[in-house]
Amino acid sequence: MDTDRIFGIQSAAEFEVLALQTFAHQYHNVSVYKDFCDHLGKHPSNIKSLPDIPFLPIDFFKSRKILSRKHRSEIVFQSSGTTGSIRSKHYVANLGVYRESFTRGFEYFYGRPSEYCIVALLPSYQERSDASLSYMVGELIAQSSHPKSGFYTPGGTVELFESLEDLQTPVLLIGVTFALLDLVEKITKTIPNTIVMETGGMKGRRKEMVRAELHSILSKGFGLKEIHSEYGMTELLSQAYSSGQGIFQCPPWMQVRIRDTEDPLSLLEAGRTGGVDVIDLANQHSCAFIATQDLGKSYDDGTFEILGRFDHSDIRGCNLMAL
Repeated sequence: MDTDRIFGIQSAAEFEVLALQTFAHQYHNVSVYKDFCDHLGKHPSNIKSLPDIPFLPIDFFKSRKILSRKHRSEIVFQSSGTTGSIRSKHYVANLGVYRESFTRGFEYFYGRPSEYCIVALLPSYQERSDASLSYMVGELIAQSSHPKSGFYTPGGTVELFESLEDLQTPVLLIGVTFALLDLVEKITKTIPNTIVMETGGMKGRRKEMVRAELHSILSKGFGLKEIHSEYGMTELLSQAYSSGQGIFQCPPWMQVRIRDTEDPLSLLEAGRTGGVDVIDLANQHSCAFIATQDLGKSYDDGTFEILGRFDHSDIRGCNLMAL
């Protein structure tokens, strides 16, 4: 499908048309997804609207190769996982689509990366060539072109922020949770001109905490009213963002639905807690319909929040353990 159509979506009706076309395409070309749909008795002939589309459990990315039979992977991204755990693999057929998705998504919410000095605190990610998060942030840093943009360690950023604040330079600080907590304990001045964005992830470095507690510590330490958040994962090519309070918004080519935890084929109305299903239309060559292991709730305006994870799920680096 032409990416201009995907990234040019203007309405819910247009999203549904493209989602149904994507379902039919992936049913016929992604063998793992076809087998899953056949097991449920789902076929393009009986999928008439968005609620009819089945969501592939995310665990399939750990055990099967989710890729269109017409394509080869250009890169394979892997989840961070935990020691001894099986890592998810996302076979990405077109890196250009990934770059376009995260760039357009960032611009949709924040404007051009060139408007910021982008500072990344992603220890354990930046050394990995198979981490989608470090690839995305590295590309945004390159687009920033600010001489001080780059990957840093918590101890190496204190003087940087103080100098940038003196210049009143717009700064985006994106980091994993434990690194942001390390930094906020070291910094000596508030950074009101900085957007602080957490991507989740304690990686066993600190005790888990609810998002409200984390954001309270960070906002007080950095002198900010709100802490921003990014919601993404290895199996997706798009990201949702929160500008505060843990309430996320998707770009127009991505949607989140909430499923009944007792009946995974049924969707819940707004305001009720259930499993998080994601539609990511940028995922044209793998699977655009993914049932995650996150728990959350959605709202009538299309926003959503993440409340935790299913008890049996692995704790993964890009998801904040909130319960």
